[in-house]
Amino acid sequence: MSDPAPTTKTPPSPEDLAADSATRERATVAALLAMLFYQGFAAAIISVAAPWIGKSFHLDGAGIARLFAWISLSAFGALALSRMIDRYGRRRMILGCMAAIPVCSIGAAVSTSLAWFTTFQIALYAMVGAAGSGCIVMLSEELPIARRARGQSFGGLAAAIGAGFCVFLMPIFDAYGWSWRWMFVISAAGVAMLPAMARLLPESERWELSDATGITTRSRFCDVFQPLYRKRSITMIVCALAANISSTAANAFGYYHAVSVVGMSSAATSTMTIVAGGLGLLGFPLGAWSAERFGRVPTVVAFGIAITAGHLWYFWGPPTQFAWPFWWLASGFFWFNVCDNGGTVGANAAATELFPTPLRGTMIGWFALVGAIGSVISNAAVAILAHAMGGMSIVVGALSIVGIPAAILFGLMIDETRGMPLEMAAKEDQFTSEN
Repeated sequence: MSDPAPTTKTPPSPEDLAADSATRERATVAALLAMLFYQGFAAAIISVAAPWIGKSFHLDGAGIARLFAWISLSAFGALALSRMIDRYGRRRMILGCMAAIPVCSIGAAVSTSLAWFTTFQIALYAMVGAAGSGCIVMLSEELPIARRARGQSFGGLAAAIGAGFCVFLMPIFDAYGWSWRWMFVISAAGVAMLPAMARLLPESERWELSDATGITTRSRFCDVFQPLYRKRSITMIVCALAANISSTAANAFGYYHAVSVVGMSSAATSTMTIVAGGLGLLGFPLGAWSAERFGRVPTVVAFGIAITAGHLWYFWGPPTQFAWPFWWLASGFFWFNVCDNGGTVGANAAATELFPTPLRGTMIGWFALVGAIGSVISNAAVAILAHAMGGMSIVVGALSIVGIPAAILFGLMIDETRGMPLEMAAKEDQFTSEN
């Protein structure tokens, strides 16, 4: 009896490989956008609920600024966790941080003392910061050149919509007399999405390839400052510091300014925030178009300078006895949100393209750290100078001017990466050979 003829497995066709790749890309991007939406909601709660949190803990505007300054210490944790994203893998660390966010949310919801509330907020922001860094990095690593900036715009849009959902809920809670603490309970319910995220999110193929060579183990925390990347890293760190000094207080106190300074109702303020902020989401596709049409660097410079005008319009207005304060604030809010969102797309695209796979998450972590330092400086300036300068809003507007020299420095010192393969833009081969 003769042996059966051996069977040969037909190799997959190029069309099948392309289809599999497209399916993987869609699933990965869907998971990343869902997680960024959730992170946006969780991170926005304290800013949106600031007037009510202030009442619960007997804090005035300066006291809230001090609270925000303490919470900025979360960046030290975000930096350490972002380094672990490069060392131990994107998927493992993102999912781990996502699992910790609901725990921190419940802790904040049940905290009756300011010290415990602040502690849980520090932990929550560290987890959100690290998970966000991992998602931003994976969007760059998973998408092809032509869709990389667009992917960053989708990521920013998802986080902004999550924050907008928080803004939508807060006046409803206020109208029905529900505590702001229930917002953190809703945030904790995000644990239900973890099983689906674990199924959809693969490990980054670029990270797996880098890890297989051993370079992830050999790379160090401070390699971003080696001569190959020193000009890029130091310039971007200085710019990130100045940009956060400029924008942190503006982002944190926008709702507070409208309610507590201008005297608008929470319903009107939420309506203004949702409508003007919603229209401001146009900044994400506009930023993606600009980054692909003109380049990452010109996009950051143009939006970085223009945002100051929006901040000054919003926080130094409306004039006394102005008949339509809603429309004054709405126009300023729309303008600086368009600029903020558009500049974020260009900055995230540049930041993830300028550094190699073993340092990509680490560099985002460094941005989080200097961003926290900028946040502390910004909030401390508001707390210290508010009474001397005639009010919190005057200080916030003055701080926004710091963003102009930061944008100019970025334009002078940072290399353009538009249209370049990720490995070429990041000098990946040279980094691997030198290390």
